[in-house]
Amino acid sequence: MPEFVSKKGRARDAKGTREAILAAAEAVFAERGFDGARVDAIASTSSYNKSLIGQYFGDKLGLYAEVIKRVDGEVDELLARAFAPLLTDEAAASNAQRLRTFLKTMTSTFFDYLLERPRLVKILTWEMAGGWQMFAKIVSQFPTGNSETFETFFHKAWKAGLLRSDFFPRIQFSLAFQVCLSYFAFFPVYQMLIADSDKKKAIPADENLSSESSLARAREYLADLVVAGMMNAPNEQ
Repeated sequence: MPEFVSKKGRARDAKGTREAILAAAEAVFAERGFDGARVDAIASTSSYNKSLIGQYFGDKLGLYAEVIKRVDGEVDELLARAFAPLLTDEAAASNAQRLRTFLKTMTSTFFDYLLERPRLVKILTWEMAGGWQMFAKIVSQFPTGNSETFETFFHKAWKAGLLRSDFFPRIQFSLAFQVCLSYFAFFPVYQMLIADSDKKKAIPADENLSSESSLARAREYLADLVVAGMMNAPNEQ
């Protein structure tokens, strides 16, 4: 008897296939960077053949673009959920305490996101090492997302005297993400520094940067660092 599959079933299968290929591609790109990644390796990791990958994504650059676009969509969704109440609050950009909460929440949200996405940290580190050449080829495919909303918010906060500078708001906003990215990119180095200090009895012997308590301290420290760097001190406001 012939087997019939509904259009809905095929749609579900197609979505699952795409997700499996994208997950495999993310793993391979994280391990080898764009130049070192091979479609053969992605096909093997995903258990789908090269021709199917080509059917869904075209070439390797098309697949890479979809991996990055998926991340971009996740970040936009994350920001929309986390900050929608503040961004719709007219007083948030002119109230020091609310702005401080906004910046700390933003940095902590980025921190937790990157903590759960070590592959993304590696991919972005590869991009930095390559001068963002591959990113430049695909950036035009990304929607603007919430960037204009955040830019307007930062500009209002500066006009209200709460921010230290009117330096490009879009860059100020992205720096909170980059501070967290830098922390995780250098994480192995920091752990080595801690271990070296431990030998000299400068810190407790049981200190481990990957422990829950150390991650909480790092999250709090980076959030405070962003706030102190971006906001005027209370007596300057």
